[in-house]
Amino acid sequence: MKRDNFSSKFGVIAAAAGSAIGLGNIWKFPYITGQNGGAAFILVYLICIILVGTVVMVSELALGRRAQSNPSGAFKKLKPSSRWNYTGYLAVATSFIILSFYSIIAGWVLSYFHSSITGKLINVAPNELTSYFENLVGNTPMMLFFTLLVIGITAFIVISGIQDGIEKYSKILMPVLLLTLIILIIRSITLDGAVKGLEFLFKPDFSQLTTQSVLEALGHSFYSLSLGMGIIITYGSYIKKEEDLVSLSLKVIAADTIIALMAGIVIFPAVFAYGFEPGAGPSLVFITLPAVFQGMPFGSFFETLFFLLIGIAAITSTISLLEVSVTFITEEFHMSRKKATILLSIGVFLLSIPSTLSFGIWSGVKIFSLSIFDLFDYIASYIFLPLSGILTCIFVGWVWGTKDAFNEISSDGLYPFSGYKVYNTTIKYIAPIAIFIILLYSTNIIKL
Repeated sequence: MKRDNFSSKFGVIAAAAGSAIGLGNIWKFPYITGQNGGAAFILVYLICIILVGTVVMVSELALGRRAQSNPSGAFKKLKPSSRWNYTGYLAVATSFIILSFYSIIAGWVLSYFHSSITGKLINVAPNELTSYFENLVGNTPMMLFFTLLVIGITAFIVISGIQDGIEKYSKILMPVLLLTLIILIIRSITLDGAVKGLEFLFKPDFSQLTTQSVLEALGHSFYSLSLGMGIIITYGSYIKKEEDLVSLSLKVIAADTIIALMAGIVIFPAVFAYGFEPGAGPSLVFITLPAVFQGMPFGSFFETLFFLLIGIAAITSTISLLEVSVTFITEEFHMSRKKATILLSIGVFLLSIPSTLSFGIWSGVKIFSLSIFDLFDYIASYIFLPLSGILTCIFVGWVWGTKDAFNEISSDGLYPFSGYKVYNTTIKYIAPIAIFIILLYSTNIIKL
């Protein structure tokens, strides 16, 4: 059966950037920036992306395009009669588990969007926003409904295929996301006192940097680009041979980074203008910002627009996460896309139920001192994800071989460039060591 492909370069960039641009950019990046001193942290983050992220991303794209297969099939085709295909299994499992709890957070966002558009959220008193959020996530039936809604929207798009589904809707959603960001930026930077927020974001204070900040930047640079979870390998398999993978990677990384910075420009000027704490942590989006919008002229409108923005970012990521498993099932078990998508969506929803209950009646249930939601996050994000990344680097650098990988990256000489030595050193040594450090830090083996 002939594999579907992206039909245009813009389609590839929109889809790949959509996978990278998610809650990690709009939600996590601003608050970890706030916790780690602003501009100095951003500078370290950019260095990490240049040194590690670019090389790993272009390698995963090359791996997928050369094999023209799902993550497991890619390792199997390039190294037959070996067990390297288990690395592909690990990537697929990682994306599937992440999707189960990521859909829950996306459900919170859709719930907040609904409360914003109906005018309910804007009328919640600032001192009641914390209990509002806690009561919301603890309302299991409502949260299961919004989680199911997220999975349903995702499945609808994925069932339609690459060109008619993922590419088509990415081309619509990404420009809408960008336009929404621009509108919110204009509102945010024109607030009285917004300059302090811009200075926080763009004026480096290296005294705020710690070893922990550097490790946070390194970890987020890897997670933000959707590396290690099979997404980039899967999307690489849909890319035509004549596409320039280096140029494509740089454009995706640039889009991902610019959107993250734009989100910061939306959030920090507003936070400083209204005297809130920039290092508020995960509560920044769901508790601090609703309080900010209440004090803003036309706050209800901009609040609705903001949660629409986060909702779009979340959906573009859930699409790519589900596509990894769908491609794996359709190719390895010769199942139709529609049937695979429906079965996997049911599986994701069922897996999300224990995590949802961990905010409700199962809130007292702890496994290794973690709630079920946190346990799934810990296993997938902090163990499976970096482990998959390390194994992928080892495979490309030492098993498949950097010369073959480099030939695929250059489209067999169609796009020649003189970076082989740097690439060889980075994928063999720097990237796997850096990701191994992420693994040690995120699992608290390295304690600061």
